[in-house]
Amino acid sequence: MISPLEILQRLLLAAALGAVIGLERERRDWAAGLRTHMLVCLGAALAVIVSAYGFFDVLQHSGVVLDPSRIAAQVISGIGFLGAGTILFLQREQVIRGLTTAAGLWAVAAIGLAAGSGMYVAAALATAVAAIIMAGLKPLERRFFNHAPGPPRMVVSLERDAPLAPVEAALADSGLAARQLVLQRAGEDGDEVVLVFNSGIKERDLMQLADRLRGLTGMVSVSWGEAAAESAHK
Repeated sequence: MISPLEILQRLLLAAALGAVIGLERERRDWAAGLRTHMLVCLGAALAVIVSAYGFFDVLQHSGVVLDPSRIAAQVISGIGFLGAGTILFLQREQVIRGLTTAAGLWAVAAIGLAAGSGMYVAAALATAVAAIIMAGLKPLERRFFNHAPGPPRMVVSLERDAPLAPVEAALADSGLAARQLVLQRAGEDGDEVVLVFNSGIKERDLMQLADRLRGLTGMVSVSWGEAAAESAHK
């Protein structure tokens, strides 16, 4: 049986290594941030410690044999339920988000198992490699594997219960064809209308449409381009 000090060292190391990965996720404001990664890594470390050393009294009986890897194996499979909760399917954009966060949680659980098993070098090296993958490779991915931009969109913020008909009329007067119009709640104080256009819409045409919408009753704000994409993904 290992000493309480050794147990504390393994748990603290696991929490610290989980924080390294969690800081990058926290900085990007993802669902699983600093505390989530720390807790996952800490919990995995504790699970493998319990699996390896928690049943010494049972082993004193003759004929009793235990596999110290059984709980660790359940951690790897069980972490999938937590990772699945971070994956979102955005129906409007037809894209899946959160896969990197889910993979990060799975890797953090494995790092916690390594730290809890006393494999400090393996845990530290895995943390360094994971940090490079999740943070350092992002600029390279954007540069060499830049995905095609999505369709032009405009987000119109309205006061609560403001009529939608003037927005549709302004869109018709502009001559721009929106392939999709989505009305959604924006908190308790207002609504948002997301207009998705076909590719090829010019910036000048969107600005002219924004000028038409700006004078409508109940209008709060109009955004398009990157600002509209960020607002629609919240």
